[in-house]
Amino acid sequence: MKIILRADVENLGRLGDVVTVRPGYGRNYLLPQGLAMVATPGNIKVFELERRKLQARMDALRAEADALFAKLDGITLVIPMRVGDNDKLYGSVTSHIIGDALLEKGMEVDRRRILFDHAIRTLGEHPVRIRLHADVVATLTVKVVSEDKYHPEAEEAAEAETAAEADATEQPSA
Repeated sequence: MKIILRADVENLGRLGDVVTVRPGYGRNYLLPQGLAMVATPGNIKVFELERRKLQARMDALRAEADALFAKLDGITLVIPMRVGDNDKLYGSVTSHIIGDALLEKGMEVDRRRILFDHAIRTLGEHPVRIRLHADVVATLTVKVVSEDKYHPEAEEAAEAETAAEADATEQPSA
């Protein structure tokens, strides 16, 4: 089945590409989601007319992803978890937990976009990738700590002290 992509689709193509897919994938997923249209001569003409609108929408999504990337990339997220014997977690750190922690910091991220290399089941620092756009992937560090030993007030005071020191070094001396 030949289709025209109306949006960037991961592992398939970019906006405007004419690709061949299996009929079931096209009929049951791409067409109902509005991600593609059947490649007929009439649809190709219609697509060329609406291409600018679709490209503007894709550019706006890309700009939004770039702005969120600037906030997210390289930050460390501290997640307190219940710990059993030998510092093993009860359960694991999930995308839902990471999404909630980011939301508390004022950054809303679709939980389905949080990518793990492996399940997080131990204390320590773990890299986590977040696919914000087809071309934009932010990497953040998730630091898993025991909730018994975690004191957010002390950590906030340390962050405020570090920020004050950074401000003092940035100001020129008179």
